[in-house]
Amino acid sequence: MDKKTELYIERAHLVEERDPENDSPIYRRTGFEGVTTLGDMDSRIGEALREAREKQGLTRPHLAPLLGLATQVYGRYERGEAKLHVTRLVHLSELLDCSPLDVLFSAAPHLWGDTREEADIRMRLMKHIEQLPLDKARLLLGVVESFLALQPQRDEIS
Repeated sequence: MDKKTELYIERAHLVEERDPENDSPIYRRTGFEGVTTLGDMDSRIGEALREAREKQGLTRPHLAPLLGLATQVYGRYERGEAKLHVTRLVHLSELLDCSPLDVLFSAAPHLWGDTREEADIRMRLMKHIEQLPLDKARLLLGVVESFLALQPQRDEIS
């Protein structure tokens, strides 16, 4: 591994893990729950999809054809047995009228904050923002951008 990559790993606080599919080293960021395995993330994504589907009153046999899939194939996503591609996530979000952020948050809440409380607050805020009418979203964007303009940049802090 070259020096630049090593420095990035150190700066980003990454830890080495093993990819269970091919036993290769991969690097991950430790979150407030530790390092969640890729398999656990797949299971959490599947659970979020199941909840979103049930919220719409659909069964797997109802939803699968809308995706162009057999029921058994779609079931692998909900059971965390198949990797969900981003394009499939977008398609499912369209069909289930859910935010892809909900699915991602269920798998990796540490991407939204350093603590569970911080992650939950940021996710709640995003959910509210998603529901705002355009005129209110514009106003809020102006407020947020003015807050950010008052903050020192991360580079200035380090």
